[in-house]
Amino acid sequence: MEAVAAMVTPGYKICDVGTDHAYIPIYLVQSGANPSALAMDLREGPLSRADEHIRDYHLEDRIATRLSDGIEALQDGEADSLIIAGMGGEVVLHILKAFPEKCRHFKEMILQPQSDVDKVRRYLRENDFKIVDEDMILEDGKYYPMFKVVPLSCGESWQKMKENARIVCDLYGPLLLRNGNPVLRKFLVKENKTLRSIQVGLETRTQTESIAIRLKEVELQLAYNEAAYSIMGEIINAGISD
Repeated sequence: MEAVAAMVTPGYKICDVGTDHAYIPIYLVQSGANPSALAMDLREGPLSRADEHIRDYHLEDRIATRLSDGIEALQDGEADSLIIAGMGGEVVLHILKAFPEKCRHFKEMILQPQSDVDKVRRYLRENDFKIVDEDMILEDGKYYPMFKVVPLSCGESWQKMKENARIVCDLYGPLLLRNGNPVLRKFLVKENKTLRSIQVGLETRTQTESIAIRLKEVELQLAYNEAAYSIMGEIINAGISD
């Protein structure tokens, strides 16, 4: 929660989608970093819990709750910063794709997809959003990547990179790679060991068509994993980190 909150620009009005207990809005508003927040959720239960927590901290005048499917119920000008954290990647993509114009009107979006992270990064890249901050934390044995994005008029700098490099950036994060993020390094080592173990297991099995297909998939994943260590120069040369 603190890592996600740290990415929000101070002074911005917040919209937290899938707020659950409203922990992030409460944390940011109570600290004085942000003046107000909208805590949104698709279900009545989480909103009720959010209301209780907001009352506990006496922040009813600064944090409002609203039932909403994604940002459907958000009105123009109500928020500067959109937070979507703790959801699966497909849900994040659903929200982004369902409201493309609204998303482009935010000054920033803080996203923390818990699956299909590469699909989310690819969508953002192909729809002219730029990752300007990125982090990854390890908590209770799980890896959580998160990033801040801003809208661009165009994303031409990506065209300077080879397709394989773009795929690796989608998988592991352009700024995490550029900065040599230590948690990402741990993740890459763990993933490499896992993939090599799967590879050895597949190679010792009777080679059927399905086994051969799976083996090629694992070999490709390994190639991307190992390429991650050499992508930094391509990112800098392409201007992605500007």
